[in-house]
Amino acid sequence: MLIIGSHVGYKKDTGLIGSVKEAITYGANTFMFYTGAPQNTIRSNIDLDKVKEAHLLMEENGIDKNKVIVHAPYIINLANGELSKFEFSCNFLSEELKRVEAFGMKYLVLHPGSHVGQGTKIGIKNIITALNRILEKDTTNITILLETMAGKGSEVGKNFEEIKQIIVGVNKKDRIGVCIDTCHLNDAGYNLTNFNEILTEFDKMIGIDKIKCIHINDSKNVINSHKDRHENIGKGTIGLETLITIINNDKLKDVPKILETPYIDGHAPYKEEIELIKSKIK
Repeated sequence: MLIIGSHVGYKKDTGLIGSVKEAITYGANTFMFYTGAPQNTIRSNIDLDKVKEAHLLMEENGIDKNKVIVHAPYIINLANGELSKFEFSCNFLSEELKRVEAFGMKYLVLHPGSHVGQGTKIGIKNIITALNRILEKDTTNITILLETMAGKGSEVGKNFEEIKQIIVGVNKKDRIGVCIDTCHLNDAGYNLTNFNEILTEFDKMIGIDKIKCIHINDSKNVINSHKDRHENIGKGTIGLETLITIINNDKLKDVPKILETPYIDGHAPYKEEIELIKSKIK
């Protein structure tokens, strides 16, 4: 069964119920949300009664909570070794894991971070140190999904080798998975028309079972541009046919696919894009 949805909003007044209702309007059977604004530290208290009501609403509408994705805020940067910022990122990620557990979800997508001029090797070392420190004390069962990045600026995680190095260094490897992003892969230099070959490479290097989420995005940029600018499905350089091939790959059939494409004239395009994708899946 196709498991597809999109990023949805999360607002203090409606909580998770509002997120579920938005996903339903798109014809989705999964979704992804942030537990608060992705670029600041403001977090509201979680209303557990609303969480229970949201879980019931999901069940009634064919949404498996175990396939719903939470995304960590962008302000977390485990690759930056500057002490105060490193401490902040570790502490904030620890709190986010507790929030994901309170929502009853299993997966938290995390951008590995940017080394801010310290070099990739040091950035990876910092990420490993942070994850080991966090997971050693963490009492949740949340799996952190390292997202593949486009390689913009000093981003870490721009290829499978860098993701592998992080996983190898983490003690609790069962708590680490991967989220692949089609736009990021394209912009990082992976030719998605050869997706089966890419999957084979990933499987040999990391293990295909580690892929727990796929961000489905077209790209505004040519391959290997390292720019990370998402485009609407079928409107970019990756193209609809290639994206459908990825979505329809039998090896990833149980992995949730999440759209993060741009709004069009202030309108969320997810209902139309999900309908388009469904029409192409046999």
